[in-house]
Amino acid sequence: MNLIKNKEFGGERPLFAQHDLRLENITITDGESGIKQCQNMEATGCKFYGKYPWWHVDGARIDNCYFAEGSRSAIWYTNDLSMRDCVIDGPKFFREMKNVELENVTINDADETFWKVDGLRIKNVKLHDGTYPFMFSKNIFVDGLESDSKYVFQYCKDVEIHHAKILTKDAFWECENITIYDSVLDGEYLAWHSKNVRLVNCHLAGEQLLCYVDNLVLENCTFDKACDRIFEYSTVQASIHGYIENIKNPTSGHIVADSIGSITIDENVRQPANCIIEKR
Repeated sequence: MNLIKNKEFGGERPLFAQHDLRLENITITDGESGIKQCQNMEATGCKFYGKYPWWHVDGARIDNCYFAEGSRSAIWYTNDLSMRDCVIDGPKFFREMKNVELENVTINDADETFWKVDGLRIKNVKLHDGTYPFMFSKNIFVDGLESDSKYVFQYCKDVEIHHAKILTKDAFWECENITIYDSVLDGEYLAWHSKNVRLVNCHLAGEQLLCYVDNLVLENCTFDKACDRIFEYSTVQASIHGYIENIKNPTSGHIVADSIGSITIDENVRQPANCIIEKR
């Protein structure tokens, strides 16, 4: 592998069509598409300021690097990417990609990040601000995520999440095959119109959670006292620890809780309308 270190590059496509190249302490300044149409690239201790600096790269490793606010839409169409110990201040990262791994990465403007990624593994990642991260992505594994971005995980498939703290709204909308363990999910309208959703040892907060869900399973979960109108029009199997404020019009299934504030079953309930709701 060839080595370039301690240099600056600017303008248009300064490292176009390179391959088998390691970059150390490189700065990509102004211009566009600093690294494009490349193969087998490594970068460590580098800084990226220009737009679109990392497109169409097959085989990439990025460690201890910084992506400035101006490096928007920086990494697209790049397959087999590994990124560790990086800070990203630019929006709209990681689009139309396959096989992406991130560890110890902070994204300070997560607007429209992780779109149409197939095969995403993240560990100890922080997302801040922005809207719609993870949209249209699939085959996702998460171990350690902190996020206050809005509308996370929409239109996703085959997602497994561990040890997450997600503050948002409209999360996991129209998703399929979602399993979440040991996490805190705080925000309204969680998982509406989704299918095959399983929550294990999770704490939930927000209004009108888990409605219109087909095949919803909760195991050993807890709810904030302010949660109400839960499970409306869902098919659900739920084991709830502690108190739940209000359950409204579940379609079918079995719900068990330690304490229930109120149950609303009215003329708008959907058939078969045979959900069993009981206290321990």
